Amino acid sequence: MVVFAGQGDARRSMSLLWRAAAGAEPGHPGRGPKPGLSVDMIVDAGIAVADADGMAALSMRAVGERLGRTGMALYTYVPGKGELVDLMYDRVLAELPTGYRRGPGWRADLVEWAEDLWAFYLRHPWVLQVSPARPVLGPNEYVLLETLTDILRRTGLPAVTLRRVLGALFNVVRGSAQTVNESRQATAVTGVSDEEWWYARSALLEEVAPDFGDRFPALTWMAGEGAFTQADDDPTPYLEREARESFETGLAVLLDGIETAMARAGVP
Repeated sequence: MVVFAGQGDARRSMSLLWRAAAGAEPGHPGRGPKPGLSVDMIVDAGIAVADADGMAALSMRAVGERLGRTGMALYTYVPGKGELVDLMYDRVLAELPTGYRRGPGWRADLVEWAEDLWAFYLRHPWVLQVSPARPVLGPNEYVLLETLTDILRRTGLPAVTLRRVLGALFNVVRGSAQTVNESRQATAVTGVSDEEWWYARSALLEEVAPDFGDRFPALTWMAGEGAFTQADDDPTPYLEREARESFETGLAVLLDGIETAMARAGVP
């Protein structure tokens, strides 16, 4: 399923994301005993629900049950599910490291950044269900962009070029991680592993398409060169291995392209 952020009330969502009312926890009365709930508690519970069961299981009722409350008890703090998704997405991004100045250069730091984002997506696969078509515009989302931009800025390339490279880097990491996530979902939902699925169908190609090699000579050449061979001792499911290798190769090619662009622009 695809979830679009920004479905709640814009002003209330942005206020909660940025805590516009400085020091005022939404839902807290000015007097009397402090309530046993908070926005942060609700957001953390929402993340726990999504981590365990995916976005399809997320509801105000499910989050309330995790906190030992009714779903209605949450609305004083978070207006609805739309705002909750925004808050969850931005909150969980705070896990990602910042300040990549540890490597010998920008390239090493970019590889480390990409590896960290890859691991993050696999820890929280529900994040991949939140479409980037509607950004949350929360503080941690901007921290993520600031962190990557800070690394790329050290290449010396023009800002317009860096903006496009930034998007390409996210696509390489997110796309590959999404393949891993969907592969795992497919196995869990269908009860059929990647290998079982592929072997059952690929074995039929010679029967249903005896002229396959003539119709698809480039693919046949690639297979003949061992491009689809998996090591016998590699236990990684087929699609997960493919996604990981695509991630590594795509990242390396993209970074080579950055270096080529730098040389073309005369950047030392």
